[in-house]
Amino acid sequence: MPYEPNPSPCPQHRPHRRAPRPRTRGGAVVATAALTVAAAVASLAGCGGSGGPGAAPAPAGTEATGAAASAARFPADPPAGPSAAPSGPATAPGGDRGPADPHAPAPPRDTERTGPGKGPLGPLGPLAGRVVVIDPGHNPGNFRHTHEINRLVDIGTNHKECDTTGTATDDGYTEAAFSLDVSLRLRALLEKQGATVLLTQDGDRPFGPCVDERARIGNRAAADAAVSIHADGSGSGNRGFHVIHPAPVRRGAADTAGIVGPSRELAEHIAGTLARATGSAPAGYAGGGTGLHERGDLGGLNLSTVPKVFVECGNMRDAKDAALLKSSRWRQDAARGISEGISGYLLG
Repeated sequence: MPYEPNPSPCPQHRPHRRAPRPRTRGGAVVATAALTVAAAVASLAGCGGSGGPGAAPAPAGTEATGAAASAARFPADPPAGPSAAPSGPATAPGGDRGPADPHAPAPPRDTERTGPGKGPLGPLGPLAGRVVVIDPGHNPGNFRHTHEINRLVDIGTNHKECDTTGTATDDGYTEAAFSLDVSLRLRALLEKQGATVLLTQDGDRPFGPCVDERARIGNRAAADAAVSIHADGSGSGNRGFHVIHPAPVRRGAADTAGIVGPSRELAEHIAGTLARATGSAPAGYAGGGTGLHERGDLGGLNLSTVPKVFVECGNMRDAKDAALLKSSRWRQDAARGISEGISGYLLG
């Protein structure tokens, strides 16, 4: 759930042009992409996420972070609490996507058959040579580091908090845990198609990264697409997903002119495939039921020099949506829908 009331400028804007579909000879393209990403990772600084006013307080329970979360790879579903979702399946608008096994973790990452340059079609999948940056919103450890995440960072036009905790369901399943889970599933699906995938955080750091650094990670990787995964914290009764894409912004160092069109196209692809994969309807409270919401107040978008969107997968503050978000089966469907949208955009 991004809360960024102030536009975040890009210190070194360059218009992004989508690379043509690569012509591969052996592993040359994948090697080039891997080197690009490796250089990006080497240059990253370690500071803190996104979010803002209205973020949920620290959950009462505890959740694995750092090395434990990284070792698990796919965080398990939230344990049932006093106000946990009912055991029966919940029905989403347009289809039944309730939890089949609410405690089943995501499938493990298949490092033997997947990864950059490997996929079901052989040594090179359809996305070979493409770089995708996935940005799991917030961080499961942020609530333990309130001093650090409240530190102000320069976003060009002014200063704002490094990050926030995000929202949570009534029984304590956090947006940070949800977004990391879906992001890990999404990475596995994209890598099976041969894409080179970089995460802004992988449960491997105590907090953050900061909002400005999240954008720079995608910029330094020269990503063909960047997608930030979130869940909303709107009022109860507001249901569905929406995909946020950047508005035209030119203020201070911010200039989104080069990414507005490609980002809108990416958002359209994801909105269509996410609806089909999950059976969930686009939100009526944001975007007017189109599944698309243009915003010019999010630093993560305004700082980006590559096509980028935020996916608000559902509303954690609504009981019916919360039941879906806590379902491992639904999260896998959501990751598949987002993956198909990214693939359609890159190959279209």
